[in-house]
Amino acid sequence: MTELLLTNGTVVTQNAQREIITDGAVAITDGRVSAVGTAERLEAETSSDRVIDTDGGVIIPGLINAHTHVSDILLRGSFEQDRGLYDWLFNVKQPALFEMESREYAIAAKLYCIEAIRSGTTTFVENDTALDWSDLEPTRRKLAVYDEMGVRNVYGAGVRDLVADDAFVQLFDEITARDAEPSHPGPDTLVIETEEVTDNVEALIETFHEPEDRQSVWPAPATVATTTPTALRESYRLAEKYDVMTTTHVAEAEAELAERGALSSIEYLRNVGYLGKRALLGHCVQTNERDVRLLARTETPVVHNFRANMRLATGFAPITSMLARDVTVGLGTDNAILNDTINPLSDAGAVATAHKGYHRDPGVLPAQTAFDMVTRDAAKAIGRADDLGSIEVGKRADVAVLDLDRPHLTPSPDPVHALVYGANGSEVETVICDGNVLLDGRTIVTLEEPLEEFLENATATARRLVDGASIV
Repeated sequence: MTELLLTNGTVVTQNAQREIITDGAVAITDGRVSAVGTAERLEAETSSDRVIDTDGGVIIPGLINAHTHVSDILLRGSFEQDRGLYDWLFNVKQPALFEMESREYAIAAKLYCIEAIRSGTTTFVENDTALDWSDLEPTRRKLAVYDEMGVRNVYGAGVRDLVADDAFVQLFDEITARDAEPSHPGPDTLVIETEEVTDNVEALIETFHEPEDRQSVWPAPATVATTTPTALRESYRLAEKYDVMTTTHVAEAEAELAERGALSSIEYLRNVGYLGKRALLGHCVQTNERDVRLLARTETPVVHNFRANMRLATGFAPITSMLARDVTVGLGTDNAILNDTINPLSDAGAVATAHKGYHRDPGVLPAQTAFDMVTRDAAKAIGRADDLGSIEVGKRADVAVLDLDRPHLTPSPDPVHALVYGANGSEVETVICDGNVLLDGRTIVTLEEPLEEFLENATATARRLVDGASIV
């Protein structure tokens, strides 16, 4: 017996042929796609517990956000925007996160999930680079929220084991002198000994990683500058041992070029044994053609965090060169307080448009390529190409349905074009993750409390957090 049949829609399969089925349908059984085809055929061949008539909507794979930060969503719109990367990191993000209580982490996680689900996102990779290993209650609270909300997630457990040198301590002191009021955690606050932190990551994987479920745990070295070569190698080893991935922030700002000297960050990671299929590199803005060749040669995937890089003015990552060399590139919305949303389709549209202008080439990054970056290529980037990223028989039933019958999307002869260049997120009507309906008629069915009540609570919590951390 088929549990669920989505019918009467246009199925954007995102299979290898990028097949689009008009008047199509998708059958779901035991959390997986059991049939894809025309509505006429599946309706005739399928006996279903529930049928959802999409009324001509577009049925797409659940979107994948390959690099994001969850907890600082409560800081959205709360600070002066004229800040560079380190100014924002040390004077806004870190002071606020150290001010947060466990219950506030849970509120941030729920707000994030609500926005993610309503945007059509079914999978996200959280980079918890500010993880305080002395208190895992915030982590437990967040993971419980993700489970309750039903979304598929990867928890990147932050690794920091490299004490800051004198030059970086001086830089930290100079940057934090700008805003003396907030409490500034020192650059070594989260640093712990190498063996201890890798043991902690392994214990977290053993406790929370569910390879057949919606919860995954990865080792996540924070940055090249905060992690020793040993910890980087151990992170990759753990990824191999548990058949997961590892992820880190790489070459985000020009300051990293000065810190690394003659050896680029990509060359350094190659030399210490961190590049490869299991290492997902975030940002990669300050990279050159040699770096791109190394990424291609080692089959190392990359996450393009476009809008956050634009907000901090760190520059354009050379993803067109990466794509030309068959480097797998996914898309990440990064920090909600830099992007201001966590909507992968919105970011896909921005990426497809901006790179055309930057390269002065209207064909450099087509809509289909941008859509791949939040579906099938994102799945490949996070090591889940076999079961996520497209609507094909046997894959996990992660699906979203959008209503394109809107004035701003009329006409829409090409659904992928419409999704990338025209959709704004409000068109998402239904979201299914692992065969479970999370969003039904724009209503989140896994949210137990009234949405308006929760949003009021989140707003009040954000106000307390910003005041308590003295963010300006």
